[in-house]
Amino acid sequence: MPMPQMQIKFMKKLFLFFSLIIAFGCTSAQTQTFTPPSAMPQYHILNTDSVYVTPANLKKNKATMIIYFAPDCSHCQHLMYELKPQMTAFKNVQVVMITFVAQLKAIQVFYRDFDLKKYPNFIVGTEYPTYKVQQYYQVHTTPYIALYDKSGKLMKAWEKAPSADELAGEVKKI
Repeated sequence: MPMPQMQIKFMKKLFLFFSLIIAFGCTSAQTQTFTPPSAMPQYHILNTDSVYVTPANLKKNKATMIIYFAPDCSHCQHLMYELKPQMTAFKNVQVVMITFVAQLKAIQVFYRDFDLKKYPNFIVGTEYPTYKVQQYYQVHTTPYIALYDKSGKLMKAWEKAPSADELAGEVKKI
């Protein structure tokens, strides 16, 4: 015996209603945003000269930018190409570039390729094998950038690479 038309329409509406509830539940679970902690992470990185560096090595009363990157990341490399002509805008900022990559040689090649030796305010190193900074910021993609003022308070963070102009503009505000 076939179902009456009224029941079929009701079942279709009920199915649509539950589908929307499920879809909404899935999308809202994926769009939760992460608010980075306001304090700078306590990192311990091995720099390109094979020396361990921590926040204690930073100069006091100076703004700091932490860039979590990967040497082979195309977005990270693009960011560095964009920053290159604007390096003077960052001369009063301590830039700490931290990676998860274990191979010190890859980090040294990145440091050399972008001629970062010319910029003593740039520190490049790996946090391997601890990944504490990656966990601290909950980094899912690189580059991840966090900008701190002179007192070490978080000013702004970017989960995706901003333009060099935007970074330079934020640095001027400090």
